[in-house]
Amino acid sequence: MAACHSVSPDYPERARFLAPLVGLLASTGMRSGEALRLDRGDADLAQGILHIRRTKFRKGKDRLVPVHPSTLAVLRDYVRHRDRTFPTLDTPAFFVSSRGIRLSKSGLSIAFGAARSLAGLDRGKPVRLHDLRHRFAVRRLAIWHRQRADVQAMLPLLATYLGHGRYSDTAYYITADAELLAMAAERALAWGEVS
Repeated sequence: MAACHSVSPDYPERARFLAPLVGLLASTGMRSGEALRLDRGDADLAQGILHIRRTKFRKGKDRLVPVHPSTLAVLRDYVRHRDRTFPTLDTPAFFVSSRGIRLSKSGLSIAFGAARSLAGLDRGKPVRLHDLRHRFAVRRLAIWHRQRADVQAMLPLLATYLGHGRYSDTAYYITADAELLAMAAERALAWGEVS
């Protein structure tokens, strides 16, 4: 996030949209395309709810995504700055570029790539925007494991929140992460000893 804030010192507007957008992706697990398609009317910043329309491949169902208060505060600051900078926007877009048009996928990719390089995260396999979604899901599952929650029972909730069309898309995260797999195995062994 520090790199997002300091990307392009000669072009501060890039950081003005990048930091809130990357923070939103990291804290909600939204797809970057969903965030880019957000319109101003989709963001209820009084209630802290985002209305996600046209999910993956624009075939999925709409859903509501609650936003953490800290993320909500950043989004409100972004909106104040955006509205001061562009008092009469010709686009309904929530996230806009420095030209006052909907931020494009390529614009986001270029800015994120610059921040990733600045943070030293482009060595080896570079961090992708979608990795933020993966990390969100894995962290949520790890929290439930630590809380000794019934993770299998919670998966449908996470699937709905993430906008997955199939339960298996969410279950993938359990086997895709070594730490989670170890936690699940440990719990299974402990459960087998109790039974």
